[in-house]
Amino acid sequence: MKITCNREKLLHAFQTVAAVAPARSPKPILQNVKLEVAPASATLMATDLEVGIRYDVSGIEVDAPGAAVLPVARFGSILRESTDTTFRIESSNEGTTIRGERSQFKLPSENPQDFPAIAEFGEASYYEISARLFRELIRRTIFATDNESSRYALGGVKLEWKDNLLTAVGTDGRRLAKMEGPAQAVGEPAPFGDVTVVPTRAMQLLERALAEDGSEVQLAVRQNDILVKNPRCTIYSRLLEGRYPRWRDVFPQRAKSLKLDLTVGPAYAAVRQAAIVTSEESRGVDFTFGDGSLVLSGQTAEVGQSRVELPVAYDGSPIAITLDPRFVSDFLKVLDAEKTFTIDLQDSDAAAVCSTDDGYGYVIMPLARDR
Repeated sequence: MKITCNREKLLHAFQTVAAVAPARSPKPILQNVKLEVAPASATLMATDLEVGIRYDVSGIEVDAPGAAVLPVARFGSILRESTDTTFRIESSNEGTTIRGERSQFKLPSENPQDFPAIAEFGEASYYEISARLFRELIRRTIFATDNESSRYALGGVKLEWKDNLLTAVGTDGRRLAKMEGPAQAVGEPAPFGDVTVVPTRAMQLLERALAEDGSEVQLAVRQNDILVKNPRCTIYSRLLEGRYPRWRDVFPQRAKSLKLDLTVGPAYAAVRQAAIVTSEESRGVDFTFGDGSLVLSGQTAEVGQSRVELPVAYDGSPIAITLDPRFVSDFLKVLDAEKTFTIDLQDSDAAAVCSTDDGYGYVIMPLARDR
């Protein structure tokens, strides 16, 4: 294999792909990235056998096709630390040589044929959604997942499709985020089942790797895994096992409740201020609605007190609820500051439900007020 490439473009692609390679593994070959070069294309590949990625690299001139196995730590450092604009990379059984305008490196090389095969997207039937929307579905749900729980399925985002809507759900049992948007079925793809839960790690990779442009993303669900493809990469992931909560039951059906529209920016600033005096032992903030204002107050014996007031369009009987400000902030920080959202409250013991007009819903369980 012999190529000439733009270092910056290769660095960006390599860093995205290298995130999949495990830092430690009983199979040392997995701690590498494979570069496969054909006369008109170059593809980087990495896997930990649970998640895999194929990423097409631009800015490469192919002098001789072939393949090379590149160590993540050493080759990544060369790409990062070098100031050269262009690299010439040549790989053979003797090793891999990297030449810049003012630098040269030689690394040992493993046999590319020993690198595990990574699934390609060859499905004729699939679901299709805009890349921009799919990234938004991930961004608005992934933070609510729980990788520490013994309930294995909570460590991922659940995907569902019905009536041309793709729904993503993330929960850790204390809060739940749901986002939906239009997605089309092409052909007759396999249905999303009760076990279509994609690991958080794979979703993080998808958010990084998918372009936020006008391109489309194709999804194919199989029995134990999912394939996701856009014009520059294909990502494979095994699905999580285990029972997922009946998440629709978490959204309460209320005949009477307080519904208020708030602006994201001022609400986010008020929550951050009120949270300054909270601690790990006393992390709740009281949200009290009434007399034309929302008052946020926090108190911790060893830290101090906070009181932040925000004008709201509500003059009814006071309603108070204690919430974890981190959970409220997580919801607000994935929204534009100018956007408005609706908060739905019943009393101090019932869940707070936040929603937007673009298919985003978020449920937060209250904390005990006698914290």
